[in-house]
Amino acid sequence: MMTKDFENEVPGDEGSEAQASGPDSQGNRQSQADADTDADETNTDETLTVDDILDAPQTDEAAVADASAADRDLVLDLKRLQAEYANYRRRTEEQRQVEIDRAKGSVAKGLLPVLDDLDRAEKHGDLAEGSPLQAIAEKLRGVVAKLGVERYGAAGDVFDPQQHEAIFHAPNPGGVADGTILDVVEVGYRLGGLELRPAKVVVAGPAE
Repeated sequence: MMTKDFENEVPGDEGSEAQASGPDSQGNRQSQADADTDADETNTDETLTVDDILDAPQTDEAAVADASAADRDLVLDLKRLQAEYANYRRRTEEQRQVEIDRAKGSVAKGLLPVLDDLDRAEKHGDLAEGSPLQAIAEKLRGVVAKLGVERYGAAGDVFDPQQHEAIFHAPNPGGVADGTILDVVEVGYRLGGLELRPAKVVVAGPAE
C-alpha cells in the first residue's frame, strides 16, 4: 500500500490565487482604476459643444488660445455670427417699434380734426358737465391718450421753432419776455419722437 507524501506536495491553485490577491496585485488594480478615471475626465473635457464654447465667460483670445488653427477660425466665426445676429435683432426691434408708432400716428392724425372741434366746443361752453357730448369727448380723448399721443402748447410757454409754428407776432404787452407764447390757436400733438402736428401760436415780440 502506497503512502502519499503530503509534505512534499507542490501548492496548486489555492497558492496561485493567494499570490494573485497579494499587495502588489491590489496596487496594480488601483493604478489601473486611477488611469481609467483620468481617461474619463480627459474625455469629458474634450466633449465640449459649440454652445459650451460660445457661453464660456472668457475673451475670444482665451477661448481659442490652445485650439488648432481650424478650430480657432471656427470659434471666431461663430462669435462674429452671434454678434451680427444680436445686432440684427436689435435693429429689427427698433424698426418694428417705429412702424408701430407710425401706424398709431396715422390713426391719431385722422382724429385731430375731431379733437379740434371738441376744443372749440369746450371754449364755447358746449361741453357742460354731465352732458352726453361731454361724455363722448372724454371717451375720445381717453382713446387718443391710450395710443400714447401727447398734446402740447400753452400760453406762457417759451416759443420753440422745433415744436411751435408762429402764425403771428404780437407786440409785447409788457410783463413777459420776448418770445413768450401769448395764445395758442391750435394745440400740437406728438407721439413719442414722432411729430404729428406743431402747435400754432401767437408769440410776443418787441413793439415797433
